[in-house]
Amino acid sequence: MTQLDVPQRAFRAGVPNCMDSLASCLAANYAGILAFIAVATEGSFIRAGERLGIGRSAVSRSIQRLEDSLSTRLFRRTTRNTSLTTEGERFFQLCSIGVSHIVGAVNDMLELRDGPPRGQLRVASSAGFGRNVVAPLLLKFSDAYPDIAVELVLDDKPADFGAGNFDVAFRDGYLEDSSIIAKQLVPMVRMVCASPAYVQGRGLPASPEALTQHDCINLRLSNGRLQPWEFHMMGRTISQLPASRLTFNDADLVLHAVLDGRGIAQMPIHQVWRHVARGELRAALAPYAPQDGGHHICYPSRQHLPVRSRAFIDFMTEAIRELDLTGRRDASRAMA
Repeated sequence: MTQLDVPQRAFRAGVPNCMDSLASCLAANYAGILAFIAVATEGSFIRAGERLGIGRSAVSRSIQRLEDSLSTRLFRRTTRNTSLTTEGERFFQLCSIGVSHIVGAVNDMLELRDGPPRGQLRVASSAGFGRNVVAPLLLKFSDAYPDIAVELVLDDKPADFGAGNFDVAFRDGYLEDSSIIAKQLVPMVRMVCASPAYVQGRGLPASPEALTQHDCINLRLSNGRLQPWEFHMMGRTISQLPASRLTFNDADLVLHAVLDGRGIAQMPIHQVWRHVARGELRAALAPYAPQDGGHHICYPSRQHLPVRSRAFIDFMTEAIRELDLTGRRDASRAMA
């Protein structure tokens, strides 16, 4: 039966005993095992001492203590040469397997840190930003890094790096968690938009106060409250809640109603910027658009950051900043 055949609970229960045995064995024989491997490899006590940076007599004492511990003679010693006994050859073969596994494990960790990006990556994002921005870019990232497998989890609650086992998370607004590293990608911008058909019949508001003359569409949040409309006026951000003919509890339904010419709404720019760029929506009140907070990419620590996480962070940072998520370019074109 192999280790993989052992039930998980039984395997975990056996780990402390294995660790205790390993610690006891290494504490008693570590120096002797190192000396043994060096002598077996070099074929000489003198050359083994040079390799270990100790004297020949220290190597000999370590080997003697190891042989006493094992009650086994490991070397045949003559004035001319040193060779392994039958028991010594078997012990060297078994030790070599263990050393190879340890060296392989160390090299694997170094390759994960410094080698080509590969492995699993678990990413969290708010639903809207993840659906409209992160998910489309994941396809390009996957093409650029085929050895990285990415799982994207959409949730409007802040990602818990520990409980959720996340490597990277996208967060919106102001961040108060000082235990994580957060890099702002772009400011948060909300844009008032209407379809060309609506604009042809009703026009666009020239100021936030003019919203009372329009068919506004509101969004009801998951907490039951209506999403306020925010504007930057007189050096500060103010909120207002215009009367509406239509209210939805889903942001995509709000967008579809606006595209259908049913009214005007204030929506996150990441939800509407492609429609504005294609001329499917017209932007209004751009001078009053608030840019409070921002969209951030977050990760637990800069120290020992896996190369796959660094590749993802750098790729997404550059790709997202290349998008017109500030709204200045497309808003001015849409209002022209």
